[in-house]
Amino acid sequence: MTIKNILLTGVGGQGTILASKLLTEGLQLQGFDVKMSEIHGMSQREGPVLTHVRYGEKVFSPIVEAKKADVIIGFEELEVLRNLDYLRTDGKGIVILNRVRVNPIGVQNGSDKYPENIEELIGRRAGKVVAMDASAEARQLGNPRVMNMILLGASVRQLALEEINWAKVIAENVKPQYVELNKKAFELGKSLS
Repeated sequence: MTIKNILLTGVGGQGTILASKLLTEGLQLQGFDVKMSEIHGMSQREGPVLTHVRYGEKVFSPIVEAKKADVIIGFEELEVLRNLDYLRTDGKGIVILNRVRVNPIGVQNGSDKYPENIEELIGRRAGKVVAMDASAEARQLGNPRVMNMILLGASVRQLALEEINWAKVIAENVKPQYVELNKKAFELGKSLS
């Protein structure tokens, strides 16, 4: 099996790191060699968060090289655009895109402008874009924090990893009172992709 490269990107507080951890544990449960690396700035203050996950038969480095990501899971639009150079260039790269904007400091103070055509720019580079408002879907489920599970479910479907016991992975990593809600969000994500 060739090595698969996944990049998860968003801003602090969106659950990017938890989704990365669940993805890694699920892949390990399936018997893959998995390496994960977190790179995050002020993740507690809506700063950028970037996680690399690589899996296959034997993986030596956790870092996804530029132009090598098979999938980018984007929790926030601008963060996907900023990291688009990681996506493979052969037209086979997939972007799972949450249609949500978190204005960076420059936009908040008026010195920068948030790009208006982000999804179009991403679409020019990606072979496939699976876009959704996972944040709105999570609010409809009753808790905006499960947006990460919706994106994880969509990603699992796109990566053809549905045979993994994700219910077990979720149950082992989420507080007991939130397990069922997270499972529901995960299943919703699979159905949206």
